[in-house]
Amino acid sequence: MNKVAAIKKEVAKAIVGHEHLIDALLIGLLSNGHILVEGVPGLAKTTAINALARALGLDFKRVQFTPDLLPSDITGTEVFDPKEGEFKIKKGPVFTNLLLADEINRAPAKVQAALLEVMQERQVTIGQESFTLDRPFLVMATQNPIEQEGTYPLPEAQLDRFMLKVIVSYNTPQEEVEIIKKVASNEASKIEQVASKEDIFVMQDEVKNVHIDEALIEYIVSIVYATREPKKYNIEGISEYIELGASPRASINLYNGAKAKAYLSGKDYVTPLDIATIAPDILRHRIVLNYKAEAAGISSDYIIEKVLATLPVP
Repeated sequence: MNKVAAIKKEVAKAIVGHEHLIDALLIGLLSNGHILVEGVPGLAKTTAINALARALGLDFKRVQFTPDLLPSDITGTEVFDPKEGEFKIKKGPVFTNLLLADEINRAPAKVQAALLEVMQERQVTIGQESFTLDRPFLVMATQNPIEQEGTYPLPEAQLDRFMLKVIVSYNTPQEEVEIIKKVASNEASKIEQVASKEDIFVMQDEVKNVHIDEALIEYIVSIVYATREPKKYNIEGISEYIELGASPRASINLYNGAKAKAYLSGKDYVTPLDIATIAPDILRHRIVLNYKAEAAGISSDYIIEKVLATLPVP
């Protein structure tokens, strides 16, 4: 059994269904990206990342975002030690490998910005000192659907920092029966470590070496460009709904994500299907729609679907 299969087998002891979320976490980890997960509370998002941390032997921390949270509650602060008569550094929860930022859109912009700076720079400055974060480092941020009360929408520039945005929905009735049985048997406590940090670094290098044809790189760019100027690609009926198309960071993430997706499938080369499969998760949070789209009930997923259906596949 290869490492990927072994990791998934252990995580499955705690998680029923949600294979898409587990794949997204592994893609993020192997591509040095971060993940935004949207869904109602109680869908095992915390359990998923905790199970992955245990299977990989990584440190895991969780921060519950609230309206009164301060940036220093995440990054850390200087604390005065009266015995020594000097300030000492108290490190915050970002000093970990896997960080769950729960309900990120319940905290004000300053706190969101502090976390996103850490995600981008992978270092923290406290007082006069700078600290580099341990590798690997992955943030899985969850957000409630923005219609809920007491939420602050994430600005587009901050959303763009997330490699993937995954939508998590309810399990099937059959899966929910299995969840009850797993909880009753306490199967989640039996998760064993099946990989190490060194294994992750090896897998990250292997993902980088996955082959992608030049024609597929051009296909990736055309997908992203078509979200900006659909008429140039003869895609009708969507340009009137788009305020802003996906950024250049989307092209880079689609390239890296397709490689990781191929690797998880046991291949050493990327196919057009790998690109098309991961494109919605890479693009959905990067396309800004206008009021016309909202009035017509048009979603970014609909735009992506139209682009993928119309563009010629290499």
